[in-house]
Amino acid sequence: MGYDHNAPKQRVNMTLNEDLVYRARVLTSNLSEMVEGLLATFLLEAEARDGERQRQIDAHVAASDAFIARHGSLADEVGAL
Repeated sequence: MGYDHNAPKQRVNMTLNEDLVYRARVLTSNLSEMVEGLLATFLLEAEARDGERQRQIDAHVAASDAFIARHGSLADEVGAL
């Protein structure tokens, strides 16, 4: 799905491990940009997993519908108890 790269920036208040922040600042001059990139990657991967999960659910529903169409439903044969 992606995101709007041109959306305005928003200040947020986060509490992060002090050692992690110190070590990250040694590796990057722009911690905000780094965190934004990591958050974007996280969201893309989560959306892809959700999409795959939905495709699997849809395939199972279609297979179940096809089975019932071909063989009928056990509930139809048993009826109300």
